[in-house]
Amino acid sequence: MGLEWFDRVSGELPEQLESICEKYDQVGHMSIDRGVKHPRIEFFVETEDDDRDYFCTLFFDPLNEEFYLETFDFEYEQTSRTILSDFEDIVDAVHESIHYFMNEDYDDNVILDVDDEMDDSGDIFEEIDVEWETPEVTAFTYEDEVEVTYQFGIVQETGDGVLRRINRIKDVENRLIKDETNFIFSKEEASTIIAMVASHMDSLTEFDLQ
Repeated sequence: MGLEWFDRVSGELPEQLESICEKYDQVGHMSIDRGVKHPRIEFFVETEDDDRDYFCTLFFDPLNEEFYLETFDFEYEQTSRTILSDFEDIVDAVHESIHYFMNEDYDDNVILDVDDEMDDSGDIFEEIDVEWETPEVTAFTYEDEVEVTYQFGIVQETGDGVLRRINRIKDVENRLIKDETNFIFSKEEASTIIAMVASHMDSLTEFDLQ
């Protein structure tokens, strides 16, 4: 079992990512752990409180000499792997992860009370000031593994409503992963949304992890 492929990839990844991804070049960081059974490369951004938010972990299987991503399926309570067969697949996986993370999470950690509106290409084209009318309200929790919260705010410029959903889960490495979505709607839409949800409550099923 050798780590030649692992060392080559870990050596070439930073330069490749910095050359193709402005966001990674600005805030992305990488750490390497070779002292475990399956060595890994972890990617993260630094927060204002000098903490780290991880957005991607690449694992390496020395026996098969291949990289893979690992995800946990809460419905079936099992771990699955996505094999990354070549260098381009590895770069694409990390590149996609940081864009997803930045668009859904990172801006909220760094710039408080700002919600970034995206165009069709995924680029930020406007910063929107939001005044949050409520604290985060817990809608669902499962032991210490899953937590879903909601928060309601008002867009200061337009008076539209914003519903923020934050999903926090722990991965197999016991790291906290935060996924955020923001839904903007007008006052005229609010009553329709409320009525549609209320009239179909009986059709919904409870979230069951057992």
